[in-house]
Amino acid sequence: MSTTALSRRNFLGGFGLAMTASAIGPQFSFAGNTQNGGPIILGTGNHKYEWVKNWVKLPPGMKIGSTHGGVVVDAKGHIYFSTDGEQSIMVFDQNGKYLRAIGMEWKPYEDGSGTHDMQINKEGNQEFIYLVSLFRNKFAKITTTGEVVWVKGHPDKSGVYKNKTEFKPTGITVAPNGEFYVTDGYGANYVHRYNANGDYVSSWGGKSTAAKEEGKFSTPHKILIDKRGPEPLVLVTDRANHRLQWFTLEGKFVKVVDGTEGDFLRLPSVLNILGSDLAIGDLAGRVTILDKDNKLVTHLGDGPDPKKRATNRLGPEHWVDGQFISAHGLSWHPSGDLYVGEWNLQGRLVKLKRVK
Repeated sequence: MSTTALSRRNFLGGFGLAMTASAIGPQFSFAGNTQNGGPIILGTGNHKYEWVKNWVKLPPGMKIGSTHGGVVVDAKGHIYFSTDGEQSIMVFDQNGKYLRAIGMEWKPYEDGSGTHDMQINKEGNQEFIYLVSLFRNKFAKITTTGEVVWVKGHPDKSGVYKNKTEFKPTGITVAPNGEFYVTDGYGANYVHRYNANGDYVSSWGGKSTAAKEEGKFSTPHKILIDKRGPEPLVLVTDRANHRLQWFTLEGKFVKVVDGTEGDFLRLPSVLNILGSDLAIGDLAGRVTILDKDNKLVTHLGDGPDPKKRATNRLGPEHWVDGQFISAHGLSWHPSGDLYVGEWNLQGRLVKLKRVK
């Protein structure tokens, strides 16, 4: 099965509702003169960003390849994009200069899927990258130079799976106590919890019905530890249900934000936090910023054409600066800039520079 077929199968079932809501209209501020080369400014108030044109600078002959992965930023400010191309995980500086590639073990596998998500975590004096490989049915911990620390497969002790191929991990995150969590967004719709030693602890979730039960999911695509409150919580993008769900570190349901009213959330796919601000990459063509109370601040790069959202098949001739098509991976930079990797067969990597 192709990457495209699997992804479409998992989110298009809920796509119609999101697109119906989108008829209300985009909620974002767009300024600048694209015809004469002027800056493209997105957002409102304290959240204004310049869409940096032609940000990526590759060596002659190098291509990004298909992108269907994640984005992380290390302590040096270098940006890591996981791709389905020959460079696997590509590393850039803030100016878009290509620095190196790592993780060759996680290059495209069989039908073209490489690393689907990444999380960077500092442990002692060293940073590590936790990653999931969708079609390898595995997840791993590596160094920022690509050395493998460990690799794990499906959580057999969970009792969820008849065989390892049913486990299709899509997201991973690490808690302050060293425990980590893996979402099976394209498989059984579970969240799996592991202790700091990498031992399986517990699972929760399962496929939701039309009633959209709390604690159940329809494509729990990616996951993050939300440390904005008094206690850290596990935050999951329940993508095909158009909502976000929060849980304790033990997996007890806490709260939900439903995005089906007012075109609030279409297909929330990825999350990242800087200070009190939550950035959400929406596969249906935009980035959304929420405040500490999870109230809408702004939508960024919201394209006007619903037919040009949530697809990986639009080539560069269809790309419009200032408009997203399918935001899939995302990370803040400590400077306040945002880096976004789209789901795209040609590979689209975007920088939004914070305007101060």
